[in-house]
Amino acid sequence: MSTPVQAPAGQQPADSAGRRAIWLSVAALAMTFMLPLAGLVMAGFALMAGVRALPVLKDAGRSTGMAVGGIVVSAVALALSAMATALQLYLMDEYSAYQECMKGAGTVSSQGECFAQFREAAQRKLPADVLELLGAVQP
Repeated sequence: MSTPVQAPAGQQPADSAGRRAIWLSVAALAMTFMLPLAGLVMAGFALMAGVRALPVLKDAGRSTGMAVGGIVVSAVALALSAMATALQLYLMDEYSAYQECMKGAGTVSSQGECFAQFREAAQRKLPADVLELLGAVQP
């Protein structure tokens, strides 16, 4: 026979639901900038946690601000990570060629040539607006 799980002393499940949503969404946003595909998955979990926290907080009579904040931040992380993942998939061939070029690049000038080749290949595939938005950041 099992005993029911009790919340830690001083912390009710409703209190932790809002915090869980906001922390997962912040983690998803951070993961989006490091690993966009992992950020996409984490943002999905954060969005679900935020949506699930809303009725729990309402039933307990607590403020839903943390849950709503988690939903908003996770939606932003979801959109950013989806765009970054789509861009990575779209430029997969060009990025693979860049990685191969960088393997053989022994000097700074040859690394610069690799980046110039990557940028030229990306310019052929992407609209000029996107390239201006991305700037001169190296992959």
